[in-house]
Amino acid sequence: MPGTVVFILSALAALTAWGQGRGAVFPAQQRPPGDPAIIARGKTIYSTTCSACHGVDLRGGQLGGPNLLRSQLALNDKDGELIVPVIQNGRPERGMPPQPLNPDDAKAVAVFIHSVLASAGRQGSPPPSDVPPLNIVVGDAAAGQTFFAAKCSSCHSATGDLQGIATRISDPKTLQNTWVSGGGGGRGGRGGRGGGGAVITASVTMPSGEKIEGPLVRYDDFLVVLMQPDGTVRSVARDGDRPTVVINDPLQGHRSLLTVYTDKDMHDVTAYLVTLK
Repeated sequence: MPGTVVFILSALAALTAWGQGRGAVFPAQQRPPGDPAIIARGKTIYSTTCSACHGVDLRGGQLGGPNLLRSQLALNDKDGELIVPVIQNGRPERGMPPQPLNPDDAKAVAVFIHSVLASAGRQGSPPPSDVPPLNIVVGDAAAGQTFFAAKCSSCHSATGDLQGIATRISDPKTLQNTWVSGGGGGRGGRGGRGGGGAVITASVTMPSGEKIEGPLVRYDDFLVVLMQPDGTVRSVARDGDRPTVVINDPLQGHRSLLTVYTDKDMHDVTAYLVTLK
């Protein structure tokens, strides 16, 4: 019996020592604390640019972006060398468009992500927070109405599909995330589909004249993969511009705006939309 007790105590001591020193096992994931000012800037940029996809707590958002608390890329990034290229170049094959951020702003986002990872709990849970919600209604509603008329009115109407949107979506931050992502309902673009769950479809015309259509599963320099009506997938090899592929993305209008509007434009449009009660 004494031998069993000694064994158990030794095992517990070994586990404790492992737990205290396990950080050294993953040197690539050890980073010095970030500059508070850069973290704050990165948090603001992340909130307006990234949270719709990746969630306000980094655990994944309403657009299906991955959980960054468990992302190997985020965990192994040291000083933005892995995160910044993804932010700026996007991952089109996974539905992530490039974000129009300069290197310093993109790196600030990486520093903010590191700060959350450093304080997150076990199993990828976010850190507790008692910070009051950020007031994002800071734009010029008149300027937002002008931007809306120039860039959005061909598909949306303040007296049509967007009438009462501020009542239906009362939280300004959710409203902003919704219109930026194209999930605000209505026509949602020239493709005739609305909502954040809009399906990207494609039409492939083979050299023989055969046409294959369906929801787009994958599209890159080598393959185009379409879902078929019977639930199977069909893969077609690509060789340059052959076969002819036409992609219909109902939210392309919203995605195109990502490279057009500034943070001011975003806040101005949100300030205008909150007036549509």
